[in-house]
Amino acid sequence: MTLAIISHTEHYKTSDGTIVGWSPTVNEINHLLEVFDRIYHVAMLYEGEPPASTMAYADERIVFVPLRPSGGRSFLNKLYSIWEAPSVIHTVSRTLKQVDCFHLRTPTGIGVYLIPYLTLFSNKKGWYKYAGNWNQNNPPLGYRLQRFMLKHQKRTVTINGQWEHQPKHCVTFENPCLTLDDLELGQQIKETKCMDGTLNFCFVGRLESEKGVAIIIKAFGMLSDSDKKRVGRVHFVGDGPKANYFKRLAQGIDGIEFLFHGFLSRHEVFDIYKQSHIFMLPSMASEGFPKVIAEAMNFGCIPIVSDVSSITQYINASNGYVLDAVTISSMTTQLKHSLNLSVEAYRQLIDAQTDFIYKFSFDYYNKRIKTLVTIT
Repeated sequence: MTLAIISHTEHYKTSDGTIVGWSPTVNEINHLLEVFDRIYHVAMLYEGEPPASTMAYADERIVFVPLRPSGGRSFLNKLYSIWEAPSVIHTVSRTLKQVDCFHLRTPTGIGVYLIPYLTLFSNKKGWYKYAGNWNQNNPPLGYRLQRFMLKHQKRTVTINGQWEHQPKHCVTFENPCLTLDDLELGQQIKETKCMDGTLNFCFVGRLESEKGVAIIIKAFGMLSDSDKKRVGRVHFVGDGPKANYFKRLAQGIDGIEFLFHGFLSRHEVFDIYKQSHIFMLPSMASEGFPKVIAEAMNFGCIPIVSDVSSITQYINASNGYVLDAVTISSMTTQLKHSLNLSVEAYRQLIDAQTDFIYKFSFDYYNKRIKTLVTIT
């Protein structure tokens, strides 16, 4: 069976002509070759140097179909996205003729017109994915339109979390990010990781205010001198337009070693998890369930997270810390709790994570996709 995936995933061309894309999506598609014989990925091709967070496809059976970049937050960007619509639809239509089914990843700028196009003009099997906060009260207009259209059509939609009044065709689906080898290695790391000595902290994601980066930095500044002595290193993995601002902010905090790594490869990110004891994501952004939470927990990190979207359907007092509010004060309180955890309490939190981590494996995901394709 052949599949067309349509997304806004950023791709780049290396100096030797190799196409690389954002690692989490490319890695997921690589593993889908266990389900599909051939995959076409219709997505954006950007100019410039590929960031370290990209990777190449693992097999020639995955064919990249480039789109000109479009979309963005500004009015002109949105206008250009509409201008590009005929070209995008033409490329998608041409690709659909070569496959048995399709998968559209939303929300995205091109989703505003591709959802109605695919719903009304394609008889192919297919399913949609809504990666944002399905239960968001006041989403941006584009997100709201896409969510409305997905609620009112017949094909299956995979979403993050489980919600009251969820339509029958909207199916709760975890985002895969771990191999069976990762799960086995994670178990080994958990058995050797301990709370003796200093503790390392990490954040992985876009460096922006909506992700709570400034709150994290300022919260460490609010710790007492005795608590600061228990802090080893605070790792920030990722990048963003405000990265230099956050670095300057961190320089003003005495007694804490902050390390800003920029974008890292998947392997390098996993190395950060292995070194760390606490993972932090005090996000205020529109999240589904960020893969980085499951990845970090797999390697024995206790999460400190906010109550956004479906996050608290997986994280609670038995396996992590949930902020009462996304504030410096609340973050400081949870940092203090984590720094004063007993060995026994840490082990209880770690052991409680085991039950659901498998749901974020490629093995579990692919088994569900096989079922999904037969019924869609």
